[in-house]
Amino acid sequence: MLTLTPPLHVKGLLSFMSAPLIGALSDVWGRRSFLLVTVFFTCAPIPLMRLSPWWYFAMISMSGAFSVTFSVIFAYVADVTDERERSTAYGLVSATFAASLVTSPAIGAYLSAWYGDNLVVLVATLIALADICFILLAVPESLPDKMRLNTWGAPISWEQADPFASLRKVGQDPTVLLICITVFLSYLPEAGQYSSFFLYLRQVINFSSTTIAVFIGVVGILSIVAQTLILTLLMRTLGNKNTVLLGLGFQILQLAWYGFGSEPWMMWAAGAVAAMSSITFPAVSALVSQSADPDKQGVVQGMITGIRGLCNGLGPALYGFIFFLFNVELDTMDPIQGDFNIDPLPLHSPTERGLIPGPPFLLGACTVVIAFIVALFIPEKPSSSSSSPQLSLSDKPHPDSKASMSSLAGVHINTPLPGSDEETPPTASDEDFEPLLQDSIV
Repeated sequence: MLTLTPPLHVKGLLSFMSAPLIGALSDVWGRRSFLLVTVFFTCAPIPLMRLSPWWYFAMISMSGAFSVTFSVIFAYVADVTDERERSTAYGLVSATFAASLVTSPAIGAYLSAWYGDNLVVLVATLIALADICFILLAVPESLPDKMRLNTWGAPISWEQADPFASLRKVGQDPTVLLICITVFLSYLPEAGQYSSFFLYLRQVINFSSTTIAVFIGVVGILSIVAQTLILTLLMRTLGNKNTVLLGLGFQILQLAWYGFGSEPWMMWAAGAVAAMSSITFPAVSALVSQSADPDKQGVVQGMITGIRGLCNGLGPALYGFIFFLFNVELDTMDPIQGDFNIDPLPLHSPTERGLIPGPPFLLGACTVVIAFIVALFIPEKPSSSSSSPQLSLSDKPHPDSKASMSSLAGVHINTPLPGSDEETPPTASDEDFEPLLQDSIV
């Protein structure tokens, strides 16, 4: 665990810097090509595991700049679904990811026990190649042609292709900023929990290896159910924002239970609550998707993915530091000797536990409480999307552009320009101003 920490820090920081930029570029050039790039760099370190450990660590560190698949996938889903179905689709994406986390360790352990580690790496590499071929042959482009730059047509200006302009525009939206703060405060303890929780179960709660494997499987299956059936039901009955708040409430309860719990049955109960808290991420992704227009989906999803990448770099270091402050050692584990199904003795007996067995989890619960308070100020739905789902950030400057256009039009100010019927439909206010405009013709 200590060896992998520096590459994970670098990967998380690179993801934080690159995910919004890649998302913005996918809004301009299309999703399919960037989906291919992100999947390739995510899977690129796999064959290096057996070839060279140093090259593997270097590759897994540098791949963080491109392995931001979730931002492109969620933007792809936003392109092909409407707002009512989007949260369910995001839940299915997260559920399939949870399903892979449940099945892949079991398959890898079985193949490693019977055939060796080389076969595990080979099978993983072949699956990665199959995934890349599937994207090349079967996945169509989701971004409409009218929203995508045509590289073979008219010349492209930098203003069209500049991804930083989209980042600046989206960064000025207070709704998106509140959602980003909520994601950072809620995912930071979750990222730290992933890096140390199973060692904590083994050495402090005295779980055996078999019990930990069963625990992972049960929580994973419950997470799949929560992100599919339960998430769809909650979104229809409570709404998007209330579903996010409910997921944060489950996360607070889960982390507090992990922090104060000292018995195995408490960990099992908290694991069930943790499965329910998995509805937060797809609900947040759907919420931030509603606050952006169709041509900014990659940017906002990239911002969420980038913040999660930053948490993946900071969370493990934060949890390790807090464990160190409270003298809870999780950096060593005695190997199992022989072929007997006997686990080594735990390094920490129950008498050595303090008043709070898991102090980092309790601190994480406090940060999620702050995230819950911040989420209370997130609007249920942006006012621009309540009247028309296509109106949002990029459509706000239209009145100003109309005024500037009228000043340039001069005598033709009362004459509709080509294509203006679709952009500025006639309203009662236009008719009220028509006599004044006729009197002011020069």
